[in-house]
Amino acid sequence: MTMTILTRKFGKCPPRRDPRTSRLSPSLAAWLPAVPDSVAWSRHVTYAMWGNDRYGDCAFAAMAALIGTWTKNAQAEVLLTTTMCLENYAACTGFDPATGANDDGTVLLDALERWRRAGYARPGQTRDYLTAFGTIDLHDHDGLRRAVAYLGGVYAGIQVPAYLMRADGDWRRDDGGDQTILGGHCIAIVGYEPGWWHVFTWGGVRRMAVDLWDAIADEAYGLISRQNWLAVDGRTPRGEDVAALLQEMQAA
Repeated sequence: MTMTILTRKFGKCPPRRDPRTSRLSPSLAAWLPAVPDSVAWSRHVTYAMWGNDRYGDCAFAAMAALIGTWTKNAQAEVLLTTTMCLENYAACTGFDPATGANDDGTVLLDALERWRRAGYARPGQTRDYLTAFGTIDLHDHDGLRRAVAYLGGVYAGIQVPAYLMRADGDWRRDDGGDQTILGGHCIAIVGYEPGWWHVFTWGGVRRMAVDLWDAIADEAYGLISRQNWLAVDGRTPRGEDVAALLQEMQAA
């Protein structure tokens, strides 16, 4: 069940593993072995709470954050509304936006599979479709950085200890703080610098220490979005050809 802490809701269900899910890290390493020292895709992107202060739709708020990040950097920014995020939450889980019933959170793998297969609501006449996704080893920091640098972000899940809810700035590991796990939460990594991830969470972007990530993360996915991350020439903002990565993933 979801719960309220300081006008923030938890809504990530325990991870579901599927052996058929592609492993992205090896393909990324073969495609682009170099890892930039730092990346900041979140500059000038418009982020919002997207209902996650009232409902456990963090999986869809993080999705909206990634769509906004991708399009701001590759095309023209696409900003989902709170209504769209709740509609997407409902389509995946059975949540009822009218009454708030069935606000039981989301299995991230289910959200990703539906995004790829059926798409979700977005502004305009089209739906938003994910091209492909794959898991990333939680402790493969280079693999995570590659996904952020070349695919525009990482879709991830964490288990939130109580002491983090009192942190107004950077999220740092505190071994002496209250370690009670309050709930699961979906975030998006949209940048990094040495020792830190830049993560979208509860309406904005903050820094998360890498050693904290190692302690509380429980799933991570690299996403490929032709619809949002590629320019008219079919390449990423850094100039890479995603078709080559897709071939690498299929061959792995």
